[in-house]
Amino acid sequence: MKQPHRFNWTDKPSASALASQFDADGFLIIDDFYSAAACQDVLAQRNKLIEAFDPADHAVIFGAQSQSHAAHEYFMDSANNISFFLEEGAVDETGKLTRDKHQAINKLGHAMHDLDPTFSAFARAPQLAKLATILGMKQPQLLQSMVICKPPQIGGEVGCHQDSTFLYTEPDSCIGFWVALEAATLENGCMWAAAGAHKGPLRSRFMRDADGMQMHMIDETAMPEADTPLEAPVGTLVVLHGRLPHQSAANRSANSRSAFTLHVVDGVASYAEENWLQRASDFPPRGF
Repeated sequence: MKQPHRFNWTDKPSASALASQFDADGFLIIDDFYSAAACQDVLAQRNKLIEAFDPADHAVIFGAQSQSHAAHEYFMDSANNISFFLEEGAVDETGKLTRDKHQAINKLGHAMHDLDPTFSAFARAPQLAKLATILGMKQPQLLQSMVICKPPQIGGEVGCHQDSTFLYTEPDSCIGFWVALEAATLENGCMWAAAGAHKGPLRSRFMRDADGMQMHMIDETAMPEADTPLEAPVGTLVVLHGRLPHQSAANRSANSRSAFTLHVVDGVASYAEENWLQRASDFPPRGF
């Protein structure tokens, strides 16, 4: 197990140090990037959204091996709204919840940063816009946002993947900004990364086709071991290069591991028409 380099935003790390470490590892860990109060505001707003959500209307499970056409449509439509996805372990064989809905959500997504004032302010924090520029983005476009809940006992495992698989541009420009709203630890399913492996190839692309969405292998190079834990106290920002292999274990602990994730692409790059996430023509992505 490798220990990652950490920065603290209050120490005012230099732009060159941040850019150099990101180039070397394919990720950054920056503690104290957001205040605990700002994270709590986002969690409170998430809870309000969940309270208004009726699982009976859209009982869509995220991560299931097979989904109905309606579930595919619900997923693709989420590019333009705020949608809710359930954990597999929260639903019985009849489709009914086995626990309170606040403890049954896998994630919310994917346009909350443009539709909800609380999430918009969090996603467009000045320090995040500054960091995107430091990392070389010319025209940052805020494309996808999520709150990942990782609830106690049933928070699902996320296998090793690369974010550019889902948000492909030419040239590659996807960057993920992941914020710990609650502490992410080894016990409750923190992320793990393969440091430096972003310099390798993109293995697959998740693409729209006539049947909905399909995963297409484009390079059969084996994924490297994700051997670096990205533990994160509340307010820590983890930055992920689009080609960085990373994963997270299931959460079998008594503590949830909520996080806010924002994926940004560069407007100077060409965004693939085959990507699953396509914003409506009257709802284009915006910058910071």
